[in-house]
Amino acid sequence: MKGFKEFILRGNVIDLAVAVVIGAAFTNIVNAFVKGIINPLVGAFGAKDLDSYSSCLKGPCVISASGEATSGIPILWGSVLSAILQFVITAAVVYFCLVLPAAKFMAKRRTPDEVSAEADAKEIVLLTEIRDALVRQS
Repeated sequence: MKGFKEFILRGNVIDLAVAVVIGAAFTNIVNAFVKGIINPLVGAFGAKDLDSYSSCLKGPCVISASGEATSGIPILWGSVLSAILQFVITAAVVYFCLVLPAAKFMAKRRTPDEVSAEADAKEIVLLTEIRDALVRQS
């Protein structure tokens, strides 16, 4: 039980659980955005819903009342395009609204030791380049 308790109370496990819950809630928002705004915009140039775009392989496609293909092989490329749009929108919103601000916040929170270590690393690289240049000259 002690090992399990330590595992659960680790910070990254709790962070992951929070991320999954927020991601699931955020998916509903993105789906509503795509279905309520993106699909009607695409519908201005064609069908009302991206899911209705499809092509047929091997002869004419005949779709039954239940929605299954009785002949031909339908390629539902509209639903794939819709899923790609949802992914791109989700990734953009997560990056610009969560990742980028968090990175800027973490950069401001760096401790003086981290800043000094970074400066020391740059100084070592510069000194190495100067040494190499002097060796080449002589």
